[in-house]
Amino acid sequence: MARLIAPGLGRELGQTVIVENRPGAGGQIGASYVAKAAADAYTLMVDASSYAVNPSLYPRLPYDLTKAFRAICVLARYPNVLVANPAVPTTTVKDVLALARQKPGTVAFASSGNGSAQHLSGVLFEQLANVDLLHVPYKGGGPAMTDVIAGQVPLFFANVASSLQHIKAGKLRPLAVTSHARTSALPSVPTMAEAGVTGYEVYEWNAAFVPAGTPEAIVAKLSDALQKVMSSPEIRQRVTELGGEVVAAPPADATRFIDTQTRLWAKVLKDGNVKPE
Repeated sequence: MARLIAPGLGRELGQTVIVENRPGAGGQIGASYVAKAAADAYTLMVDASSYAVNPSLYPRLPYDLTKAFRAICVLARYPNVLVANPAVPTTTVKDVLALARQKPGTVAFASSGNGSAQHLSGVLFEQLANVDLLHVPYKGGGPAMTDVIAGQVPLFFANVASSLQHIKAGKLRPLAVTSHARTSALPSVPTMAEAGVTGYEVYEWNAAFVPAGTPEAIVAKLSDALQKVMSSPEIRQRVTELGGEVVAAPPADATRFIDTQTRLWAKVLKDGNVKPE
């Protein structure tokens, strides 16, 4: 996302925007760097939905989210899609639920790792549907997808963008999307609520942050610039192609959204007894 918006943000600000990747530890390395940066508008962070998960998954973070950062814009959000290997007999979510209730703890789903968005999508599914699935974590979404396509694991809460080509090729069967409404990328696929799991709504998302203490005038300027970039036709088109939707939420709305997400995943992690690997 950062590379996607950098050119437009640079034009809006009249400055060159350099994207510096600092991956690792579920986003903690990059966040630690920004937490220590000067609050002068020259360092921004684009983070993902793991931002709202990490405080509960890793209680000893090297920074305090409530004191280290200021959310300035939720950029976009993306639903996942529950997919199945076409060879398995579960053609609907109701089939999955029936089998899971018949054989608790045996119906397996893959994820990109413990505490990942895909894993937590499955945990919330278990909690709302009152079923017990078998979690099979992988080191990344690619290996998980490969094994589901190969039939090693039957189910996967996949990212729409990464699974779309495999769905169109018939290598994966989509059962339900995790958004509140159907996605234009898969218009014939029902939502999880339509498929019978009431209250289920999960997104992966991206948001922009600055170090806490950044002056309000700078926060407003950066947020306005980001909202303009996200509202541009080319960005909207690209986000739609990836199966998502532009949010472009200003600071107050962004803060509320992220607070809600943080509370949601704190409860899911606690109730599901999810621990870091």
